[in-house]
Amino acid sequence: MTYPWGDSRRFNSYKRFLQQRFGTRAQKLALDAGFTCPNRDGRVGTGGCTYCLNAAFNPSYCSSRKSIAQQLDEGIEFHRNRYRRAGAYLAYFQSFSNTYAPLSRLREIYQPAIEHPDIQGIVIGTRPDCIDDEKLDFFAELQQRIFVSIEYGIESCRDETLRRINRGHDFATACRAVEATARRGIHCAGHFIYGLPGETPDHWLHDLNLIHRLPLNGIKFHQLQIIKGTAMEQEFNTHPSDFYTFTQESYIDFIVQITERLNPDFVIERFAGEVPPRFLSVNHWGLTRYDVILQKIEKKLAELDTWQGKLWDKAEKCTPKVVSLNEKL
Repeated sequence: MTYPWGDSRRFNSYKRFLQQRFGTRAQKLALDAGFTCPNRDGRVGTGGCTYCLNAAFNPSYCSSRKSIAQQLDEGIEFHRNRYRRAGAYLAYFQSFSNTYAPLSRLREIYQPAIEHPDIQGIVIGTRPDCIDDEKLDFFAELQQRIFVSIEYGIESCRDETLRRINRGHDFATACRAVEATARRGIHCAGHFIYGLPGETPDHWLHDLNLIHRLPLNGIKFHQLQIIKGTAMEQEFNTHPSDFYTFTQESYIDFIVQITERLNPDFVIERFAGEVPPRFLSVNHWGLTRYDVILQKIEKKLAELDTWQGKLWDKAEKCTPKVVSLNEKL
């Protein structure tokens, strides 16, 4: 069977999207450009998000002590030795908030990636309160030359949760940023975390109605992981009953429910997060790697004969629409 996105895989995969875009396998190269965040430096708060420890998510070659060019060269070498199949590379500005600087400074930071002969596009990870019209106009102009994607950390649709995790912005801010990005035709993805304190699977299934109202191109899901040394580790140890904790099996069952209710036009960039076990304060999944989790999700989709969007029109009768910048949700 061929699904609406054009292949036999049961979800609209990022791998397929990039393959169609570049005509070959594309690999993202994570970069640390030395940014910080406004909820770290005091502009809107201090301490950062309570769950965050960036070192847990960075590959070994990724360090702000190295130049962007050096990180790219080492990243390409790393992936060529590991996979040997990538024909295109994307510079992924991942650590912290990669638009949190004046545009003049951003141009300087991005330039080595834009000019690198092996780089076909850039992916910018940032917060929705670290973008503005000037920066978006720059990205809109840049995408005439190379592929540009902006990934917004939205994390939750619930303002109470965003306050509790010290996020420093509300959901309406995320809606405005996504809409402004989509209006310029820039590829836009949203990142969401399942397992944040005070939230339950019923909340997340209901919140799909809000997510469907966002004009996103891509979406990333991560299960909450309790990282050593974070404020959330302390909160989890003090109030464990406030957290819905997934086993590997229960997460797979849940993410299948999300997938079959999800807008089939959304490219799923990731189903789950992966942190080296040495960083985890609580480890319910053992040493299972993401590729194994992905295989299990696809196996479950096949067992249930379901796929992305199969129940989309039944997800509380939600009809997606573009969110107005002035609309209250």
